[in-house]
Amino acid sequence: MFRWGVLSTAKIGREQLLPAIADSTNGVVAAIASRDVAKARALADRFGAPHAFGSYDELLASDAVDGVYIPLPTSQHLEWAAKAAEAGKHVLVEKPLALNAADIAPLIEIRNRNKVIVSEAFMVTYHPQWLKVRDLIASGAIGRLRHVQGAFSYFNVDPNNMRNQLDLGGGALPDIGVYPTVSTRFSTGKEPLRVQASIERDPNFGTDIYSSVRADFGDFELSFYLSTQLANRQLMVFHGDKGFIEVRSPFNAGLYEQERVELHNAGHNETTVFHFSGAKQYRLEVEAFVRAAQGGSDHVFSLEESVLNQKVIDAIFRAGEHDGWEAV
Repeated sequence: MFRWGVLSTAKIGREQLLPAIADSTNGVVAAIASRDVAKARALADRFGAPHAFGSYDELLASDAVDGVYIPLPTSQHLEWAAKAAEAGKHVLVEKPLALNAADIAPLIEIRNRNKVIVSEAFMVTYHPQWLKVRDLIASGAIGRLRHVQGAFSYFNVDPNNMRNQLDLGGGALPDIGVYPTVSTRFSTGKEPLRVQASIERDPNFGTDIYSSVRADFGDFELSFYLSTQLANRQLMVFHGDKGFIEVRSPFNAGLYEQERVELHNAGHNETTVFHFSGAKQYRLEVEAFVRAAQGGSDHVFSLEESVLNQKVIDAIFRAGEHDGWEAV
């Protein structure tokens, strides 16, 4: 069994990844690290992990850990992913991996030199609903794809939340803007050429809290909005000349609605519904990661893909500073 170590007791680890690892068929929670060793011990006991450490470096030095999951604040992702890879550990690190695409290059070198897997945790790319969307588009089920529409919003004005702290990498685009971009790129196999954007920032936090984005993929266009200060909504629609695909719970599968993909014909008088109830995207993610780390052929989200996705986010930020198009 693959022995996982987790750096920090962050909420997403407690509520999503640790339960997924505990539920997985090929991995176990072996160690938890926190700057507060009592918190580490309590979380380790909760998931039956034999080891608890009072520092991240101690965990990385442990022979009882094969790979690590990193749910630290965004501003620390690259630093600790690099340290973990240098320690010879495989690394699954929360998104966004970086705040600038150019910053990922040194981590690629470290990954290659240490011959480890380093992957940004885009769980959506492991969910069968997104594999279905990709297959439907590729098979011509909606004809020529012309437009993708997306939305992702929630309401959070807690000043103590890292998403509202600029120095920790907070903001809507780093936190959730990555999802419309990655799911469109994943489903179509295409990269955007240029973007336009309107961005609003919170006057107190300084973080971006609302964006309206238009991305030109050449053959089709993606438009989406996102916000950290709007009522909860998630939506992705892929519109072609012979029909359209609507993904009902595209990102937090099963939370906003039951995960399902709807294929509508051109006349909008016939709909095929694909249900994916019970699909556990975090468990699918960690199991695929382990198989890849153990030499299997499973595809995991690569650092090269992280660079491409972050280039889009970087271009959106630049586009928000002026009118008109910005090259990706």
